[in-house]
Amino acid sequence: MEAVETVFGADIDYGQIVKSYEAEPIGPGRYSPPKVISVLKEYITGNPNWNKICTSFVERQNLTVRMQMRRFTRLNNAFSKKLENLKAAVALHFTHYNFVRIHDDPSNGGRRDKGALVYQRFD
Repeated sequence: MEAVETVFGADIDYGQIVKSYEAEPIGPGRYSPPKVISVLKEYITGNPNWNKICTSFVERQNLTVRMQMRRFTRLNNAFSKKLENLKAAVALHFTHYNFVRIHDDPSNGGRRDKGALVYQRFD
């Protein structure tokens, strides 16, 4: 919570969801996710929309990071030996994702959007 307050101050609507899962079965491998046994939602600060407190956004972001940066997948050889190199790779990924990559917007009829990129002509 301290990181959220440091970055956004009190000007944010923030809620939290905590999911509890049943114990994992003992065996050679698990081929399906465990069952959710309870879900606890709570307001942290501001006035978040109760129906939008979910894990979908962060799970999608985690999947995108794992798919686009090999160093975050399991059993790989694309690790960074230096923390400085890891930080640079992550910064490069998010800069490209937020300012260069073309995103589809299904809520707007599939219109393609450049995200935060601002077009400016230099003469």
